[in-house]
Amino acid sequence: MSQETCHDETTSTGGVSGVRHAAAVQAAVCVRLPPAPNSIGCAMSERSIPVSTLGVPRIGRRRELKLALESHWSGKSSAETLLQTARELRAENWKEQRDRGVAIIPSNDFSLYDQVLDTSVMVGAVPADYGWQGGPVPLEVYFAMARGSQGSRDAGCEHPGHPGHSGGHKAQEMTKWFDTNYHYMVPAFSDDQVFALSSTKPLDEFLEAKALGIHTRPVLLGPITFLKLGKSSDAGYDPLALLPRLLPVYEELLRKLKEAGADWVQIDEPALVTDLIPNEQDAYRLAYRKLAAAAPDLRIMLATYFGGLGGNLETALSLPVAGLHLDLVRAPEQLDAVLAAARPDLVLSLGVINGRNIWRADLASLADRLGPVVKARGAAMVQLAPSCSLLHIPIDLELETTLDADLRSWLAFALQKMDELHVLSDVLSGNGADVAGALKAAADAVAARHASPKVSDPLVQGRMARINDEMKTRGATFVERQKLQATRLGLPAFPTTTIGSFPQTPEVRKARAAHARGELSFVDYDTFLKKETEATIRWQEDVGLDVLVHGEFERNDMVQYFGEQLSGFAFTQHAWVQSYGSRYVRPPVIYGDVSRPTPMTVSWWQYAQSLTDRPVKGMLTGPVTILNWSFVRDDIPRSETCRQIALAIRDEVRDLEAAGARIIQIDEAALREGLPLRHADWKHYLDWAVESFRISASGVSDETQIHTHMCYSEFNDIIDAIAAMDADVISIETSRSRMELLDAFKTFKYPNEIGPGVYDIHSPRVPEIGEMTALLSLARQRLAGEQIWVNPDCGLKTRKWDEVRPALVNMVAAARTMRTENASA
Repeated sequence: MSQETCHDETTSTGGVSGVRHAAAVQAAVCVRLPPAPNSIGCAMSERSIPVSTLGVPRIGRRRELKLALESHWSGKSSAETLLQTARELRAENWKEQRDRGVAIIPSNDFSLYDQVLDTSVMVGAVPADYGWQGGPVPLEVYFAMARGSQGSRDAGCEHPGHPGHSGGHKAQEMTKWFDTNYHYMVPAFSDDQVFALSSTKPLDEFLEAKALGIHTRPVLLGPITFLKLGKSSDAGYDPLALLPRLLPVYEELLRKLKEAGADWVQIDEPALVTDLIPNEQDAYRLAYRKLAAAAPDLRIMLATYFGGLGGNLETALSLPVAGLHLDLVRAPEQLDAVLAAARPDLVLSLGVINGRNIWRADLASLADRLGPVVKARGAAMVQLAPSCSLLHIPIDLELETTLDADLRSWLAFALQKMDELHVLSDVLSGNGADVAGALKAAADAVAARHASPKVSDPLVQGRMARINDEMKTRGATFVERQKLQATRLGLPAFPTTTIGSFPQTPEVRKARAAHARGELSFVDYDTFLKKETEATIRWQEDVGLDVLVHGEFERNDMVQYFGEQLSGFAFTQHAWVQSYGSRYVRPPVIYGDVSRPTPMTVSWWQYAQSLTDRPVKGMLTGPVTILNWSFVRDDIPRSETCRQIALAIRDEVRDLEAAGARIIQIDEAALREGLPLRHADWKHYLDWAVESFRISASGVSDETQIHTHMCYSEFNDIIDAIAAMDADVISIETSRSRMELLDAFKTFKYPNEIGPGVYDIHSPRVPEIGEMTALLSLARQRLAGEQIWVNPDCGLKTRKWDEVRPALVNMVAAARTMRTENASA
């Protein structure tokens, strides 16, 4: 059978793949070609507007990647077994997209751990500490950069000179990917940085798909975004100074891709939706002139997402690229300006389906909005896409067989969003009769959701109207509270504690699963949990921790546990989303007004406190974090939903205090990740985010100590807002940055108490006493001794007891050393 290929004289619209592929377009000239080797025949109407996805979830429907990774890390399976699972997942993703009518299928959107780490390895940005001497980067080094290593204790390391035989190495720093809950590994650079093409992963995966008969568009992280995401310990570091050294690696790779048969490449530059200064805009012009010239026949789709181009619009439109992707969910207003100024031969990828939330789209409205664009621009110059990679949403709604039927009809996961794009393509291409039923179903679902009584609660709305200033303020200043709390608690200098959770062992997970299946009775499950809790309390007493936690064995997830007890929330069975590496979460779905019907944590706190005379913290997740780690309703402002959650948490705080809790921790791990990417929008977000925290925390007496915890965050630029939260103690993650994050607190002269993390829980390595003492000494250089708490940098849920026990023993010893030094100073 011959293959029909469609193109026009100025531009191609992308890869040829899919049973219903959409590479042919209305204004194209079609010619008959003999069948190409390993190609998929064209079965879609030549009038169709092509659909692309930018990237898809890589974890597998049943979390196959997680299981394969953790099996390999534990030494139970080989590297080849892991890599084979990865190949199978990639093949499944490519075929699924092809079969759902995606014309422009991405490759190199898969990663064993993180796409930014992949880029570091690809360009040879591997710090010397990891023992790499050039050439291909071994898998052991890759995972050491991601997770750290424990040296000779590591299982399965067969390479002398690699981290497993060098005494162990720390993982690279990790932080949030723009304003998402995905974490990336921060590239580490130096002034004498040398780059080289050290991994051909983008080329290898393009050829892998090609061998399956699927033509893909390789995805690369853009060079400028990559450099801006990195850090250096060198004074006066300027990331863009490294650009001339980095570009030849990208140029070499682009030439290899072209030689292998690629016709388009997607280069992601989300930094273009942030505030750029003129020299950064100039860097884009320099970089893309070189990249476009490196392989002139390889067309670049420049992908921007998570916001609008704003002041960078002129820069983006001046670049010699063949296509530009726009996030029209976050920034729909930018479309008119782009249409007015874009070159006639610039292909526009319209990101109109939300890649970061799971609500079904109003396809009829989208078709009405985009119809004039297609007519004015020409179908050959338009692609349809999600707003960003689908990495941030679950894979398949069909797996959710127990969801409320109404709610399920309102949702679309990654595969369903591909279907939405296909329907939209047909409608805009004049094939609306073929999908009339799907279009009507979408409209009916949107209308039913808006009219549903499940969404609105008059009691919640009435309480919201009664929020006043008194509900947002503690009774006394921190200095006054500090004295009262010190008298009540009687803690030593450098008090020790943990962030909350202790290891969720296989036994804990097995018991939870058995209880969920009805195989373990409530009484037996409760007895099991109490036994785990008591053992953890006793161990903390024995090791000498000053402020204890109950371990949270009854909790599945720090957000899910609370959402399951709040009204307005729903939960899934298989809607997993990657947070980092093998850490996946199932975000709750907030579909309606939020309230707390009954106490959520009080009984477990009471049980734990009854076992010890030492203070046990009440452990809660804060309103901003619950909001940012959920799929949030989009029919009211996020700020309104956050205040509703804050009122629910306030009720729980007051009940814990009434039960006798002296210390209550309200975690706001995700406060900063919700920060808008444009500085001009920060104040509005921080005002309502801080207000929500204060609503949740301000209903207690001055003697009750309020803690909060924040995950990987840069604090310098939001230190005023953190101070405005007025938590008595804040714990933060500082071990990977060697206390550099405390500089913000020193410069600002932050008055409250701080627990800088001295133990990196995201790595399996056990830090020595001297290492923790050195970190505390660095903290002491920045803070007063009476401000400092000693704790890990995050919860211990994902670690193993044989890692946690020695690490916390060392942590307590380090705190005691500091007390001795502080007393003698």
